[in-house]
Amino acid sequence: MIVPAKVGIIVVSDDIICALSVNKFLESGNFAPKLLKVMKSLIKFWKSTSLVLKILIGMVVGVVLGLTLPEWSFVALLGKVFVGALKAMAPVLVAVLVAGAIAKAGSGLGARFRTVIFFYLATTLVAAMVAVVASYVFPVQMTLSEATEGSAPGGLSDVFSKMVHDMVSNPIQSVANANYIGVLFWSIVVGLALKHKAGAQTIEVVSDLAEVVSTVIRWIIEFAPLGILGLVFSSVSESGLYIFTDYGKLLALLVGCMLFTSLVVNPLIIALYLRANPYPIVWVCLKESAVNAFFTRSSAANIPMNMSLCKRLKVDTDFYSVSIPLGCTINMNGAAVTITVMTLAVCHSLGIAVSLPAALLLSLICTLGACGSSGVAGGSLLLIPMACSLFGINNDMAMQAVAVGFIIGVVQDSVETALNSSGDALFTIVADLHSKGKKPADIADLLSGEGKNRC
Repeated sequence: MIVPAKVGIIVVSDDIICALSVNKFLESGNFAPKLLKVMKSLIKFWKSTSLVLKILIGMVVGVVLGLTLPEWSFVALLGKVFVGALKAMAPVLVAVLVAGAIAKAGSGLGARFRTVIFFYLATTLVAAMVAVVASYVFPVQMTLSEATEGSAPGGLSDVFSKMVHDMVSNPIQSVANANYIGVLFWSIVVGLALKHKAGAQTIEVVSDLAEVVSTVIRWIIEFAPLGILGLVFSSVSESGLYIFTDYGKLLALLVGCMLFTSLVVNPLIIALYLRANPYPIVWVCLKESAVNAFFTRSSAANIPMNMSLCKRLKVDTDFYSVSIPLGCTINMNGAAVTITVMTLAVCHSLGIAVSLPAALLLSLICTLGACGSSGVAGGSLLLIPMACSLFGINNDMAMQAVAVGFIIGVVQDSVETALNSSGDALFTIVADLHSKGKKPADIADLLSGEGKNRC
């Protein structure tokens, strides 16, 4: 009889001790500091984790919640807030970036600068054309939540007429209504006026304003993991996992176009220009520049890497110190591919027939628009509404494509940045080689000599 009593007392005592321990812990005043310490650790982990990893985590959480708790509709609000913030700032971003870039553009550049600028713009246009052809051969559709309002233009004349009308719209209204054709046109006009009439201090103010807006966009992008979580949750809870099959096809088309541009188109153009095998330079730039740009997802962050490569290859400092930063603004092969493919995917999804002349006009618009893409991750996605507006697609519908772009952006934006940034170094080196009468094979000799010196 005594033993059971002891066992019972022990069990009760354990419960009492546990409860007293909890109360003592709460009353001791140590609970708040420890909780604060845990919160600080979580914030530190969040800040130190790369955006790519955070977006992946957001995607996984969004899929899990969408499959297990589809009734939690409030989670989708995160995606709506994220897309809404981007919609609010995107027209302003395009306006100040383009105006600032044109106002600060130098004049009186030498033959090498003319050559490298030609390469930057020509290859961007060719990349857009590659994307057009690929989108015709491998048409991809996206799951869009609602039909677009109004009808698409019937032919090239309608597209051109609408473009001219939008182009001369009130500039303030163009920004407010996300009329990207008008925003682009008036930004170019203002940029040219600033270049010829404004003083250095005024131009610097415009550049500072562009940097301020870019900073706001960067802050918004920092919340991309939560926005992606909400967007993925909304898609999965409404449509199931099959949507990722469409996203996979879209991603394959984007990456395929970029790889084709990097490994086939650009080398072919260089071979015709230098009349020599271009791949010694191509491989060096892919290894030394593209790999780093892939992980940083920032052409601006990769500028030191490109300059270091040019210095090692004996490119003139006065040349590459200007051409490399310039390439971050106007060498946008990957951005042109992204804008073109995503725009035509929206057209295919809505059943809008795009004629070949209209698609070629789209290539030109994407080339000009890509030169105004921001230097932040996913910046090219914000120009999709501008291209979509050519075909009568409203801003809300186009922003759904932007949202899809952010979902696949973990891979797409990395490959895009690798193509863009490595091209900055590639075309700078090619222009310098041509001016000195050298061939791509001389690059291998320089690097092999460098390796022997290190040994």
